[in-house]
Amino acid sequence: MPISKNQILEFLKKSIYRPVKIKELAREMKISPAEYHSFRRQVKDLISEGHLIKLKKNRLGLPDKLSLKIGKLAATKGGFGFVIPDDGSGDIYIHSENMGTAMNGDKVKVRVLSRRNGKSPQGTIIEVLERAKSIIIGTLKKTKYFGFVEPDDPKITRDIYIPPESFNSAQVGQKVVVEIESWSDPHLSPEGKIIEVIGFPEEKGIDILTIIKEFQLPLDFPPAVIREVEKSDPAITPAEIKNRKDFRKLNCFTIDPINAKDHDDAVSIQKLKNGNWLLGVHIADVSFYVKENSALDKEALARGTSVYLVDRVIPMLPEKLSNEICSLKPEQERLTYSCLMELDENCQVVNYQIQESVIESKAKLTYEEVQAFFDSGKSTTQLRGLEEDLAKMLELSQKLLKKREAQGSLDFDLPEALVILDASGNILDINQAARLDSHRLIEEFMLLANKTVALHVTRLAMPFLYRVHAKPDPEKLKAFSELVSQLGYKTSLGEKVTPRLLQRFLKQVEDKPEEPLINELLLRSLKKAVYQPENIGHFGLAFSHYTHFTSPIRRYPDLIVHRLLKELKKGQYTPERYHFLMKRLPRIGEIASDREKIAEEAERATIKLKQVQYMQDKLGEVFEGVISGVVPYGFFVRLQKLMVEGLVRLSSIDDDYYIYDESGYRVVGKHTKKGYRLGDKVSVKVIRVDKEQHQLDFVLADNFKKRKK
Repeated sequence: MPISKNQILEFLKKSIYRPVKIKELAREMKISPAEYHSFRRQVKDLISEGHLIKLKKNRLGLPDKLSLKIGKLAATKGGFGFVIPDDGSGDIYIHSENMGTAMNGDKVKVRVLSRRNGKSPQGTIIEVLERAKSIIIGTLKKTKYFGFVEPDDPKITRDIYIPPESFNSAQVGQKVVVEIESWSDPHLSPEGKIIEVIGFPEEKGIDILTIIKEFQLPLDFPPAVIREVEKSDPAITPAEIKNRKDFRKLNCFTIDPINAKDHDDAVSIQKLKNGNWLLGVHIADVSFYVKENSALDKEALARGTSVYLVDRVIPMLPEKLSNEICSLKPEQERLTYSCLMELDENCQVVNYQIQESVIESKAKLTYEEVQAFFDSGKSTTQLRGLEEDLAKMLELSQKLLKKREAQGSLDFDLPEALVILDASGNILDINQAARLDSHRLIEEFMLLANKTVALHVTRLAMPFLYRVHAKPDPEKLKAFSELVSQLGYKTSLGEKVTPRLLQRFLKQVEDKPEEPLINELLLRSLKKAVYQPENIGHFGLAFSHYTHFTSPIRRYPDLIVHRLLKELKKGQYTPERYHFLMKRLPRIGEIASDREKIAEEAERATIKLKQVQYMQDKLGEVFEGVISGVVPYGFFVRLQKLMVEGLVRLSSIDDDYYIYDESGYRVVGKHTKKGYRLGDKVSVKVIRVDKEQHQLDFVLADNFKKRKK
């Protein structure tokens, strides 16, 4: 059996006290000539991953023994930063003079210099191992002698020098995409070339397009993908129907947002003679059309997910598939993968079937019209014939929710901004998106289907892709406990924290003014859910088994899950396939998790952009808000209805000298002892809107009135 990376590291830690060359290490570990090629590849992987350091004369060493660390740089607007080590040890402070040529997000090698009194150790970056970004977005500017690009990202504090021959017809003031060509001297600016001109900031659509370029989101599909999609036949043959479970006469339908076009799930319900429920979750069979290793499949993996920006959707799959052939449109035959679950009166799944199927959706419903029926009991033409099924679904979904909560599942009901645009992309209004019983109905049914599929595959003990959520870091929960204690809430979150314990705490803050803020702070204290083949359960949901099966039109992991389920119909993979998946699935999980994170950040960036634009004509207006963050130079206030944040600078409060109390999450007047603390309600006046940096400045409304007097 080939030697593993862990075995190599353990041997170096326990048996070798000095740096060695790779051949010497192979001799010490008694690696045979037949194993040497594989061994050498494993060592190279360990070097690229940062677990081993390559020294002079090609010697290898362990980072810890050399006072070196490998990690990711988190830079700040102030020019300094912190390196978050890959090994999970504490952050390392990097002074601005010790940043070298590293930029925010880069994977770097750090030499640890010293430990600061009571603070994190200090280090210096000695090598950039991997750039987080190959391109920079910014504005082209020019002096008398040369041009430069000022990055949009405030965490990139160095301008990019652009030689005259690298302008690429760009004009001063335009937003551009820059590729860094060289940066070897930290005392000089990096040099780059303009590879794309986005346009002038005031031009229509350039604001969102700039964010799309910043996150390197793909707008167009490659020609090879388009050619494959054009060959996709929407017609379903009788032979294909014969190979599937025929649910075309079943009363199933979709419930989606009003503007949705990619309908990937339909639901059905029946009451059985034994009194049990038969819940059907029918998912578009995207894997029938997207074959493994095709150009379409490779592009879908590279995208990882559909991205829902404030004004558009950047789909994972071309629209002919996502909005047409795969979309579960009403009164049209569609290929699906169905999960039918029989539930008893206690909502326990007593039997289930997971099988390829064909359906014909009876209706395309929206969350709003279903909720209107729940609220009033009045039907509409669109709902006719579905009233009884909807009533049963509401009853079952509420029982499922109650059961899930009783088992400790966390439910962060965080308010979300709903940005309303006109046809030209101008912002009309901002509201808080309502969370309706109709939303919860679909959520509960999808959660149950995902859980059932995961449990089914776990019993087969075969390689699979799970959606997992690790237990929280005790140190982060300790910090959270200290924070909320300052807000007047007592909680004991020790080493053995459970979802039920957190759930009980969340009940304390339910319906309190600071509930949204505390929910958000707790969510930040938890780890992020990811995709991986190792099933460690889902902490937040309090599920021992969970996957993503229900959205293959917009999420690549769901597409993979469908593909694997088909292969497992006989209970196991071939030996060759088993070994291939053991190697391949971890990487697919990493890509999907990374793409999900990028999509979320891009979505938030476009919402923030439109929120700031909305405030442009609100200068001088007063709003109610809650203090959402406290920093040495002021505090951030989140406006309650609009959910946009702005900064109140301490220099703008003139009734006292205010001192930052870090441990108390507040600022306190030196003489009056008056304080402003995280979670406090305040009234603020808008005094500045910075469209370029997407930032707002506020002053306290009461303080402003006093000034005018």
